[in-house]
Amino acid sequence: MIKKFINKLLGKPAPASKHPFGKRMEIGPAEHGIDPKLVDERAINVVRTLKHAGFEAYVVGGAVRDLMLGLAPKDFDVATNATPEQVKGLFRRAFIIGRRFRIVHVVYGRGREHEVIEVSTFRAFLDNAAAEQVAGNEKTSKSELAGMTHAVDSTGRVLRDNVWGPQDEDATRRDFTINAMYYDPETQTVVDYHHGIKDAKAKVIRMIGDPVARYREDPVRIIRAIRFAAKLNGLGFTLEPKTATPLVKSKALLLEVPQSRMFDEMLKLLQTGHALASIA
Repeated sequence: MIKKFINKLLGKPAPASKHPFGKRMEIGPAEHGIDPKLVDERAINVVRTLKHAGFEAYVVGGAVRDLMLGLAPKDFDVATNATPEQVKGLFRRAFIIGRRFRIVHVVYGRGREHEVIEVSTFRAFLDNAAAEQVAGNEKTSKSELAGMTHAVDSTGRVLRDNVWGPQDEDATRRDFTINAMYYDPETQTVVDYHHGIKDAKAKVIRMIGDPVARYREDPVRIIRAIRFAAKLNGLGFTLEPKTATPLVKSKALLLEVPQSRMFDEMLKLLQTGHALASIA
């Protein structure tokens, strides 16, 4: 099923960045075309609060992609150079969650009407040589991982990734170019390191870096690639061949992903409105 879907969505490759961490490009509203009215006020408040406290802060990821496509994002994520503890200290209802990736949930409202703005700290781009190696895998090495900030297993799968770094490195460690853009709602500027805006206009879904290595680092990216392809296929997007080709051969990597992570990703897949296309 996966192979059939990939073949359907293959498109033309986009040019790769020549700079190891990508060249910083700042794009104004005349070029990116984002309608500021589509940006959630609570996301703007999180960005504003962090910036007024002296930190960098941007709306990031899929929300920026959707805004550029003229869509109202379902969720808003924020990236900042503030640590999780610093973020938590700025908001009345904020909770640090996660072990593999420590992030902060800033909560607005209560009950069914509540909204969560997910805030992540810029992370360093580190290769396996810089990581502590752990025996076993993500399911079996929980005790050994205690206290580690950057760790991989023997296959190169990243089990911990909590080393903070600059924005350009944070962009490089994200998955797809169209999900690696940063939007400042106050200046209405998009920061782009990996030709994400060019890929969005060309309607190409392209992995940052070597796709084989990136799927091995985090096999959940396999599901994410299929989910994004299904979601954006109706808008004319296609998977870049080098991103699509390793998917079928890499699917066995999913067997060692903890059930909790797989459950979360499958929920996202089933709630996109394109579940049938993703699974078929």
